[in-house]
Amino acid sequence: MIVVNATGRACPESVDMTKAALDKGAEELEVLVDNPEAATNVKRLLEGRGFRVLLQDDDGRLKLTAGKKTEPSVSTSRASASQAQAPAPAAPMPVPRPVEGMAVLITGKTLGRNDEELGEILVKGFLGALSQLDVPPRTVALINEGVKLALFDSSSCDHLKNLERKGTNILVCGTCVNHFGITDSVGAGVISTMFEIVEALNGSGRILSL
Repeated sequence: MIVVNATGRACPESVDMTKAALDKGAEELEVLVDNPEAATNVKRLLEGRGFRVLLQDDDGRLKLTAGKKTEPSVSTSRASASQAQAPAPAAPMPVPRPVEGMAVLITGKTLGRNDEELGEILVKGFLGALSQLDVPPRTVALINEGVKLALFDSSSCDHLKNLERKGTNILVCGTCVNHFGITDSVGAGVISTMFEIVEALNGSGRILSL
């Protein structure tokens, strides 16, 4: 079992260390962290890669034990009978999975840069219009000052919550909220790593960047 000691490492470094172990082929691993945000993001990464994860909390010292999920096996006798009846069919050619939906990447708390007051009105109106679409965007990713749109006291927070209720994945950059010191004031979406944001954008059919 591989041990990833990310104690004292903030996100996204703890996630990056875990991803590096997975990229090397680790199928069983323990990840040690010391803050809930890192534990949540590492757990989400592992589960997204098909791992079963056990999280243990020992007075603030968090340990995630992960192992690959296994598919139920077919009994030998049953498999042998099937093989006797007919030759195994050729494996089908892999078909690329189509990308679907739109992703919106928001990098500021205003729409436009010349007039801040007008920009705040416009971005609020933009998010309100998004939340009224019959088919809302698949993902809205907030980075840099865009994360401030998700704060409890932001006039745009309710629109983001409406999008969440309609199934939109709201990703709030963890590095950015840590930089601004507003982690505890986020009222919509999930605090995410840059890797998760890039992965979500890459899996979308269209990307609209503001």
